[in-house]
Amino acid sequence: MLDSIRVGFNAVPLLGPLTGVGQYTFRLITEMQQLLRVRPWLFYGTSWDTEIRSAAPAAIRQMNNAMKRLVPQPHVVARFIKQSRFSSGVKANRIDLYHEPAYLAFRFKGPTVVTVHDISWIRHPETHPQDRVREMNRVMPSVVKRAEHIIVDSEFVRSEVIDHYGVAPERVTTVLLGASPEFHPVAADQCASVLKQFGLSPGRYVLAVGTLEPRKNLSTVIAAYAQLPDAVRQRYPLVIVGMNGWGMEKFSDSLKHMIRRGEVRLPGYVAQADLPALYSGARLFVYPSLYEGFGLPPLEAMACKVPVIASNRASLPEVVGDAGLLVEPLDDVAIAAHMRALIEDDALHARLSMAGLVRADGFTWRKFALETLAVYRKVLA
Repeated sequence: MLDSIRVGFNAVPLLGPLTGVGQYTFRLITEMQQLLRVRPWLFYGTSWDTEIRSAAPAAIRQMNNAMKRLVPQPHVVARFIKQSRFSSGVKANRIDLYHEPAYLAFRFKGPTVVTVHDISWIRHPETHPQDRVREMNRVMPSVVKRAEHIIVDSEFVRSEVIDHYGVAPERVTTVLLGASPEFHPVAADQCASVLKQFGLSPGRYVLAVGTLEPRKNLSTVIAAYAQLPDAVRQRYPLVIVGMNGWGMEKFSDSLKHMIRRGEVRLPGYVAQADLPALYSGARLFVYPSLYEGFGLPPLEAMACKVPVIASNRASLPEVVGDAGLLVEPLDDVAIAAHMRALIEDDALHARLSMAGLVRADGFTWRKFALETLAVYRKVLA
């Protein structure tokens, strides 16, 4: 059934630094390029290609900048232009099935598969810019209604989509994500060159990874870390890796003192190639996100044999299970206690490090891709 199928993907999430949806899109397309007999077609906003790109062409950037300056509702005009280019490419490239990896599917006359990673703009609208909330609320009901099938990242999101949109359960399939092969334990001597760039030593820092935005709950991480004794903070700095996102200003003031003392460090976005070393060199990883559809960072940390403290909410218990320390995400006192335990208790540290590594082995992108192909077969049957 899939031998001659021509699948199209929206590849716009690949154009820029890869956050969660971008990583999902990259892994999805990379795997499908290997599994599908006919190379999939990728839509980049104004053009189609069969090759993976990592940056938007100058023409797209110029168009976006011009619309932001001149058009009252640039996202509406941009969507109209993209839909036109999408439709013409679908016809020219004879696309049989369209998979939208980033929520807002274009209109397509054939079978459409849409990935819904979460519905955080509904459950936690205060953690998103208002214009994003309005756009998602405006567009998503029709997207969900038109989709032939919906893929979600966890059983938690599956229940969310079914409950909120009233979707028939047989139209929604959970396909768990994977840890990429590059995420594996890296020896201390091999970490050294990467860690040196950030002024870090192996086993001597607390790590958090994620876009700096309210939903990631990094303000609670900072509050918990501040409760550790001065001597511990001086020995184990808190390193928060991620792009500046919306709402960063809400907790930046609380950082100033510890940043001046070198106790908190914000290196910003870190290249994917450097992340395995950063994970592997950490004493522990903390991720008390308020709401996640899956949560790749804790899985990546476990794959690098680093013990994890994670939120007990949403999908994170599905990812971490009993291989990490689950905690109420707003309980800074409990998070601080877990941090100190993993710093001071070598036996606990060793047990959770190994448990996380074993658990992470069960999450692979190839398994994810094969289960996604099964959805395509179901849709085309």
